[in-house]
Amino acid sequence: MGGGAMTIEYRRMTRADLNLAIDWAAEEGWNPGRDDGDPFFAADRDGFHMATVGGEPAAVISAVRYGKGYAFVGFYIAQPEHRGKGIGWGLWQYAMETLKGRTIGLDGVVDQQENYAKSGFELAHRNIRMSGISITDTPMDPRLSMIGRGLYPSVKAYDKPFFPDDRSPFLAAWLTPEENRRGFALVEDGEVKGYGVIRACLDGFKIGPLFADTEAGADTLFRALAGMVRGQEVILDIPETNNAAQALAERYELSPVFETARMYRGRRPDLPLKRTFGITTFELG
Repeated sequence: MGGGAMTIEYRRMTRADLNLAIDWAAEEGWNPGRDDGDPFFAADRDGFHMATVGGEPAAVISAVRYGKGYAFVGFYIAQPEHRGKGIGWGLWQYAMETLKGRTIGLDGVVDQQENYAKSGFELAHRNIRMSGISITDTPMDPRLSMIGRGLYPSVKAYDKPFFPDDRSPFLAAWLTPEENRRGFALVEDGEVKGYGVIRACLDGFKIGPLFADTEAGADTLFRALAGMVRGQEVILDIPETNNAAQALAERYELSPVFETARMYRGRRPDLPLKRTFGITTFELG
């Protein structure tokens, strides 16, 4: 090398690059889903970015755009040997350039919240990761329907007020039944009253989202999902402001593991947190 500086470049990730980013997330202990790659990439094929040093991957970030006015940042990881050198910060600035004019959300880990505040992000609320062994069975409830192609339009319409902008490309993939991902909707008199998705992760199973009109409805959906994996670890990420969500988690013996801060830059979305019993993902909002 002759002691010369290595070339730093920033570029969009390919679908294969995203697999690498998910692997890095696993190494950081973030416990991604086994089949997260395709629905994540479907959300915004141009929303994942990488820094390379001498042609080798050094840092990654997602800056996924939804509709015309919203974006969510996640997957912000620099390889340990490249930290503290400004490479991650350069990638952050590169990604932010793609989000001009949009409200931006993120879930910040505790030790980075101050840095995000310096970039103009303001705290909205905390999210708490709850985890434990599933102790419930799936109820025999005629209102429960497995989400498939027939229910998708109704579930998509139900989802709309829970997210700041259109996320149809993501939902189309997220709600398609796969070996490692399933969803249930709660349907009363032909109308969706809530829905939830469970997916296999490297360790255990995450439930997200979990949206419902009532605490009782959320309870039924949680049991439907967690009952599919009775005896195994289940994880639910809840907004701290929803006391009913916390009560639900504690009722089924889930305990807090860690927290994040939901932060926004720009106009804070007015979301129905009282009906949000589990957020979709920390990576994509």
